[in-house]
Amino acid sequence: MSKFIIDDKFLEIDKYFANDGKFDENLDEQLYGLSQRIKEHKNNMSGSLKRLMSTSKLSSYLLDTQVHLLNDEECVLVRGGFNHVLKGAVIGRSTSGGFFVAPDSILKAKEQIRYINQEREAIFYTYAKEFSSKLSELQPFINFCDKEFTKFDNYQARVLFARASNLQIIKSKKDTKIVLKSFIHPALHKAKPIHVDFSKNILMVTGVNAGGKTMLLKSILSAAFMAKYIIPMKLDENKSHVGSFKNVLAIIDDPQNVKNDISTFAGRMKEFSRIFSYKSALVGVDEIELGTDSDEAAALFKVILDDLIKKGQKVVVTTHHKRLAALMADRDDVELMAALYDEEQRKPTYEFMQGIIGKSYAFETASRYGIANSIVTEAKAVYGDNSEKLSLLIERGSQLERELKAKHKKVDEKLESLKQKELNLKEQKETLFAELEEQRSALKNSYDVAINEAKTAARAGDTKSIHRAMSKANKKLPPKKEQVLNYEFKVGDQVKYHSQKGTIISMKGKKDATIEVEGMRVHVKTKNLKPTKIIKPKAKTNVALHVEKRSGLKCDLHGMRADEATDTLDKFLSDALINGWDEVIIYHGIGTGKLSYAVKNFLIAHPRVKGFDDAPQHLGGFGAKIVYL
Repeated sequence: MSKFIIDDKFLEIDKYFANDGKFDENLDEQLYGLSQRIKEHKNNMSGSLKRLMSTSKLSSYLLDTQVHLLNDEECVLVRGGFNHVLKGAVIGRSTSGGFFVAPDSILKAKEQIRYINQEREAIFYTYAKEFSSKLSELQPFINFCDKEFTKFDNYQARVLFARASNLQIIKSKKDTKIVLKSFIHPALHKAKPIHVDFSKNILMVTGVNAGGKTMLLKSILSAAFMAKYIIPMKLDENKSHVGSFKNVLAIIDDPQNVKNDISTFAGRMKEFSRIFSYKSALVGVDEIELGTDSDEAAALFKVILDDLIKKGQKVVVTTHHKRLAALMADRDDVELMAALYDEEQRKPTYEFMQGIIGKSYAFETASRYGIANSIVTEAKAVYGDNSEKLSLLIERGSQLERELKAKHKKVDEKLESLKQKELNLKEQKETLFAELEEQRSALKNSYDVAINEAKTAARAGDTKSIHRAMSKANKKLPPKKEQVLNYEFKVGDQVKYHSQKGTIISMKGKKDATIEVEGMRVHVKTKNLKPTKIIKPKAKTNVALHVEKRSGLKCDLHGMRADEATDTLDKFLSDALINGWDEVIIYHGIGTGKLSYAVKNFLIAHPRVKGFDDAPQHLGGFGAKIVYL
């Protein structure tokens, strides 16, 4: 945090806020004046309530002389029969049976406070635009903060991952020494731990085929790479040591293929020429002798390795060239390592011994992988005979060259055919894309018209106008294509109801059913159901469901008894939750207060109701509730 230099523009914004993060209204004269006016109106309301409670007509109905605050409404607590002497709205009941009543005499003051709060919000919006304008100029500083905290997050993620997976973190040291103890390559499972001391400049690995030489090379390179970027790994961190390298390079794959149009050896030489441009690099070369004569390669690669060492590079090599190993063995900065072979079991041990040149065991490996014993025996007899006929090799090479040219011609013809098909597909794609864009544009125009109609509806003054405008907007939308299914449902069927999936748990005739959706039981009409199949999520798979939330749904309970109203309200809220509404309105009226009391208690007990308030005056006032789901 000491690196952070706070710009003065931040301080200009900070002065408007108190230590608790709230806006300090005393710094703005207009806001301060509006706050004082609100206080004045509230004092007038309090005085009006106190004068009301001191009247002789009301005193006999008062249960106490306090001004209560219920649902952000000032009210008095009276007993039954108060309506002969007090005009107001019942907003709640007490545990003793009393009524919390908001008198009509303070309604005017409440309206004034509401208008003042709207003026305050407009001023706050002006400040918000000013603050955003200043902060946008400080984007580089914010980016710096983001970068620093991102770095911290990366470190923290590594530590948490290491703890969760029982891995260790080892940081690269300021040298080129590599010592690995009990290291396991992250791509292997149930692997034997690797122990290697690579303190010298060159590590030359020889030995049995398929004995783990390439995996040893990859382990050394991966350990250096993970230490450089602080990536957790499996090893003994107390006995291991990994140096620091600017680059970690590898020559492993055979570069020969049709695309590159290059031989194995030529490709290898091209990769070596690229490596000469680096300094302070860790280089890994697998099967260094690949692709050329062994005697010439031994002399060439000895000189190449000498030059790489002079440039300050550290090299790991795997090879079957005994001559190359012998040429390098007399150097003090070369470490030899051999993959071991169990001759009794006739298989590799995947273990290594330092200080020796290993045998390749080519004949044993051939037998182990299915070559007939007669062939292997004959090969052993031929082994060492240097009188192979060069003419046969030249003839065979010429034949291979002709076959190769023929194959190249076939490949070129196939490539040309593929290019033509690719062009045809591209043309089809462009045609389909143009048609799609045309249809999308038509749909967008339809929805834009409908959205404008909906905005016009939202600005309407009364409920009937809103409904008429919304119906008009709905007609602007493209017609929905519905497929009528003649399907007979039964208990246990998996069905889709609106956007949710559930299971039928009971039936009442053929037209009514009860389904269970995410733990909720909903009574529905079978005409609203569609047969489907619920696919259970796989283990350890997190599924996030994003539902588009809408508002505007209403439920009218006028004329219903309390028990009938709660049943209707229960089904109404279930349907609202399934359809994704987060705000609904319930009309219960004022009347004697029994229905309002039952609705309030039901909403308080409902587990999916976040809260509720009395509706605005133009939507029913105290005779309606706005419910938040």
